[in-house]
Amino acid sequence: MELRTIEQAIAGFIAETPLNAAAEIGLARIFDQPLVGVAGAGDVLFDTLKEANIVGPNHLLPQDWLPAARSVISYFLPFTRAVREANRRGEQPAVEWLYARIEGELVNNALRKFLVEWFVKAGYEAVAPGLDARFAVVNRKSNWSERHVAFVAGLGTFSLNRSFITQAGAAGRLGSIIVTAPVLPTPRRYQTYDEYCSKCGACIKRCPPQAIDETGKNNDICAKFVDATAERYKPRYGCGKCQTGVPCEAAVPM
Repeated sequence: MELRTIEQAIAGFIAETPLNAAAEIGLARIFDQPLVGVAGAGDVLFDTLKEANIVGPNHLLPQDWLPAARSVISYFLPFTRAVREANRRGEQPAVEWLYARIEGELVNNALRKFLVEWFVKAGYEAVAPGLDARFAVVNRKSNWSERHVAFVAGLGTFSLNRSFITQAGAAGRLGSIIVTAPVLPTPRRYQTYDEYCSKCGACIKRCPPQAIDETGKNNDICAKFVDATAERYKPRYGCGKCQTGVPCEAAVPM
């Protein structure tokens, strides 16, 4: 199967689904044009994700989810300018960002389901780990990391704040499915895990709970702040300050 065909299917879904909006707050669109990357299911980098200093031994391989797996389709859904601009202001997450985080993940899950059905209709098997009953998160580590999968698929690299920087920046959501369809892998145009990060330190100043410094991000401090937003803005939560108002918000920084 051709990558272009998959890209068109994903872009068409995002453009047409009524879920990609939050009319009650006047947000016409949550996501812009998606980015798509492909990794071979047998790529040796998937094995490295099991290392303790990367994700961990509980991270599953593509073949663990789907024994006949041939390809992993990874995608990035960039937040629109309206979402990003709103979250540049203030020290608390913008309402637009909260909706993009929660309602946006409903869009992401609908896309996962659509893609599984689309590949099955084309005669292949497909699994979306994010929707699978086997998907689990233990101590804030999942057994299928969308960020690390996106790295393997050539979509981008990590940043100082442990966000994921793509050609469309870091502000957005990631997703993936595993398929038996043979699809030519997209190239990884980087050599190191954090190559797209300029180490400018802008995200350090943007972090409300000061969870980021020159060595990286303290996940516990970050999580405590995000958990507090869950109480304050229930049923939504989020932050994203370190992904907005920074050079990597919507592009790879020069």
